Amino acid sequence: MNTPFPAKSSPVPPVRQQHRPWRRALGWLLLLGPFFFLSYGLANWWTGQLGHVGSYVFGWEHRIPFWAWTIVPYMSLDAFYAGSLLLCATRAELDAHAKRLLSASVLSVLGFLLFPLQFSFARPTVDGFNGWLFEVLAGFDKPYNQAPSLHVSLALLVGLVYWHHSRGLLRGLLAAWFGLIVVSVFTTYQHHFIDGVAGAVVGVVCLYLFPDAPQAWRPVRAPADRPWRRKLAAGYGLGAALLLAAATLLGGGGWGLLWPAGALLLVGLAYAGLGASVFQKHDGRQRVAAQLLLAPYCLGAWISSRLLTRRQAPAAEVLPGLWLGRAPGRPDWPEPTYGAVLDLTAEFNLSSAARARPHQSVPLLDLVLPSQQELQRAVAALHELWPHRPVLVHCALGYSRSALVVAAWLLATGRAATPAEAVTHLRTARPQVHLTERHLAVLAAYQAISAVEPPPALS
Repeated sequence: MNTPFPAKSSPVPPVRQQHRPWRRALGWLLLLGPFFFLSYGLANWWTGQLGHVGSYVFGWEHRIPFWAWTIVPYMSLDAFYAGSLLLCATRAELDAHAKRLLSASVLSVLGFLLFPLQFSFARPTVDGFNGWLFEVLAGFDKPYNQAPSLHVSLALLVGLVYWHHSRGLLRGLLAAWFGLIVVSVFTTYQHHFIDGVAGAVVGVVCLYLFPDAPQAWRPVRAPADRPWRRKLAAGYGLGAALLLAAATLLGGGGWGLLWPAGALLLVGLAYAGLGASVFQKHDGRQRVAAQLLLAPYCLGAWISSRLLTRRQAPAAEVLPGLWLGRAPGRPDWPEPTYGAVLDLTAEFNLSSAARARPHQSVPLLDLVLPSQQELQRAVAALHELWPHRPVLVHCALGYSRSALVVAAWLLATGRAATPAEAVTHLRTARPQVHLTERHLAVLAAYQAISAVEPPPALS
């Protein structure tokens, strides 16, 4: 009897155990330590040479108590900083963490030099051990280098390493201690509130720039759509500039407008060429840092999707087993429910209900045509999900991105002979489908490619 397996298998080489990268961690420490003290000291010296250095403080901050004992958690960050590098289990984790620490220092020092500030409260005299710690701190930390608070940035970045490498009670204790480190920057009279907020933002930006898994920035090559993408990029850039100007003019609480300004700037970069990778979406979920930075835009997009589809059915059945619709909220799950979900949004996260069943995510930017490579990936994802039908294919509204992908799938599987026929089929099921002559040209180009490279047969 013949067997597909060889009579004698070759020996499997033993899996090499990956050791912690101690030497590389020490190398990073030898680089980061001197860089921190030199750059931080330079910023202190520079600000000290200026004729006038102001402060930015809210009136309510005068009620913040001075707790001398919190100098202990404040100073403990130095030891945790060094330990975090040695705690990293893999070279990839170590390099990502070290790059975050380096970036936090660079961004903070730039802030110190461009926007010099000083702390404005008089610190009470402290004796004993706590007083000695304050004296040690005063030896290299002057009342400058305020915004952003590098201490808050580092507490966030370092604390995440300990969070990932601890469990149970220890994790809870460490989280409480790092929370105390953040509080201590205010209760030791080292920073004002705005400095802490800016420091947290810097920490999130560093996490965004260097995520746990390597980020693949995929510039989109869609020559026919490039002029429209540039117009959208310019529009979002203008919106970011207007919000920045408003924040500067309003001051105070108006500085909160910097958040949506930053979100619009990132979206503008997506349309300028970076594509959907700006949203850092993997397996239907954006990375946490991307969620935080882009939250104002994503919230606005969600509200818009609900308003523009409020008088329409959430989804429509294009053919038995295939549904086309908007990003589903809790009320949008029918009974019997969908067997699988294909998500084509870059701006929304898949819900837990969608992730509980077979699902695929191919993030596409709204308002623009996808590249042929993106369209091919989306059609292939629908092929993979088809055995789990009924399948819901959705974008934000269910009018354009998802309609284009379903139309391409109809062409690829022979269920429609021409792009016009595919679009007519979709509009019969969902009249709100909005596909223009530009979309038809993309479908014609896709049909030509799929005729050369036919998709796998479907049951």
